[in-house]
Amino acid sequence: MRKTVLIAVLAGACAGFISADELSLTVYNSNLGVVREVRNLTFQQGSGRIGFTDVASQIDPTSVSFELTDPKLAVTILEQNYAYDLVSPEKIYSKYIDQEIEVVTEKGEIFSGTLLSFTGGYLVIKQKDGRIFSVLQGVVRNVAFPSLPDGLITRPTLFWLYNSNFAGQADALVSYQTSGIDWQAEYIGVLDNDDKTMELTGWVSIDNKSGKTYKDAKLKVIAGDISRVREQPIYRADMMEASVMAMPKAAGFEEKPFFEYHMYTLPRPATIANNEIKQVSMFDPARASVQKEYQYQAEPGQTNVTVFIKTTNSKEVGLGMPLPAGRVRLFKADTDGSMILLGEDRINHTPRNEEVKLTVGNAFDVVGKTTTVAQRRITDRVNEIDFSIEVRNQKDKPATVKVVKNLGAYWEIIKTSLDFVKKSASEVEWTVDIPAEGKAIIDFTVRYTH
Repeated sequence: MRKTVLIAVLAGACAGFISADELSLTVYNSNLGVVREVRNLTFQQGSGRIGFTDVASQIDPTSVSFELTDPKLAVTILEQNYAYDLVSPEKIYSKYIDQEIEVVTEKGEIFSGTLLSFTGGYLVIKQKDGRIFSVLQGVVRNVAFPSLPDGLITRPTLFWLYNSNFAGQADALVSYQTSGIDWQAEYIGVLDNDDKTMELTGWVSIDNKSGKTYKDAKLKVIAGDISRVREQPIYRADMMEASVMAMPKAAGFEEKPFFEYHMYTLPRPATIANNEIKQVSMFDPARASVQKEYQYQAEPGQTNVTVFIKTTNSKEVGLGMPLPAGRVRLFKADTDGSMILLGEDRINHTPRNEEVKLTVGNAFDVVGKTTTVAQRRITDRVNEIDFSIEVRNQKDKPATVKVVKNLGAYWEIIKTSLDFVKKSASEVEWTVDIPAEGKAIIDFTVRYTH
């Protein structure tokens, strides 16, 4: 049985670079990644100290686990420190207070002496003759320091104090959690000419601001909402603006259920640079049958009729794959081949055989109007309201519109010009067929009992 040490310790210093021999990355859509690396490390027998550099700067040091792949060897971790005090001019200045430095300005002036302070963008230097100069940092061309101060490093590093039963090299498996990396699904849907078929493509979009580049990593993404303990965030590094890189079309992710989630594994290595958004094809384009639906939310003052595209995530219509939550952009080709954006919406995690309903936008040529015609008090506890709903279709072809009305509580429709369907305890729906350049009117009376 392999020996494993789960570490829950903290804080920092510096070491040489140890390259990753094997790297895997699992990304969650909750600003979380799990990094797993196998590296060949050199240990001395007995007690020693080793640096494991080039870890993500957004690492959670309390999540680190360490084990050797050879069960015959044993290394016990006694203490862990996470060093993230990276080199910067400000850090060097602060560590050289009361020490000798030499400053050269853009005009060639040289100031040598003891650095008294570094505040407000000024260096205060006391020369050997006792004179004190205040030098604006913005005019400094270069600064000479005797050496790099202790405790400053160029890359985030884990330092381990260990005890080993052997001397020599061994493969170590190290894993840890990091924040600053996230993923979401991005979908492109293209409608055909009659709006009855949609070609859907999916992309995994990974946003990496974790402070590490993952080179040739085995990549997995997890779709699902995992439970996490929320800690106060600790920011350790400034983040640059992300660049976008879309991979050329290639084999997509392989999907499988995993516990109560869905896992997507890329069957080839991928490099995800720090401060990069990488997009990888999720699946091959799928053609799905869809329906266009007009819906009018009948409220006084509301005139917009919303357009939806609906389908079922089933094999029967051309889909039938778990769809992770993400943004869907809908397009349609013009007669000259140019792609026109129709609208965009977000979907939640959608299992197989569940409905997908996308809000596209508001129809231009179909409008509605809701009027409160009359109100009557029947008794102290009963009153009645007459409503009239008018939906007009100015298109050159017929349109079917779902008219939805929220009635509140304790209601009863006692008269209506068109049959309705009760959708919930407070909501009813009518379906009206409207001819080209025509209109439909629904008159109904609601009785409320209080």
